[in-house]
Amino acid sequence: MAITDIPEAEAFILHWGEMGTHWGVNRSVSQVHALLYLSDRPLHAEEICDTLGLARSNVSTALKELQGYAIVRRQHVTGDRRDHFVAETDLWEMLMRISVERKKREIDPTLLVLADLAAQLEGRDDVPAHIRERIGRMHEFMGTLTGWFDDVRRLPKGTLVALMKLGGKVARFVPVRNQSK
Repeated sequence: MAITDIPEAEAFILHWGEMGTHWGVNRSVSQVHALLYLSDRPLHAEEICDTLGLARSNVSTALKELQGYAIVRRQHVTGDRRDHFVAETDLWEMLMRISVERKKREIDPTLLVLADLAAQLEGRDDVPAHIRERIGRMHEFMGTLTGWFDDVRRLPKGTLVALMKLGGKVARFVPVRNQSK
């Protein structure tokens, strides 16, 4: 029985593909990820093509992208010369790998641009003060955010789970300062 013969599995794959487009990820990439995530065995590219009805080029591109995020890996199967693929199934590990890669692709370059802009604007009187101040604040904010992310991602998984389960209750342990800026 193919995974897509199970209505709930097919619905998951289709929804994951749709959600991927909202997250800035190609629908095919997200659907390949969903299929591999649900699979109980490694799949080769032709199986993925046949199961999802995707072109071989789309599947190849998707597999490269997913390997770039380190949430899918190549696995060899004894007696079969084709490459097979499996998805990371540890959800915390998957979240951390995706977060690290997105930070590297999206946040880090933005932080570098903001640092450069803030440095260029420092002490300039020919630029309105509010522009200097807002770019400086954005740089500081993004720097604080990336520092926090780097600290949090080094925490053991058990600690992360405990923090997440605490939810808003964690605020009881933090002194409150009014920072409405």
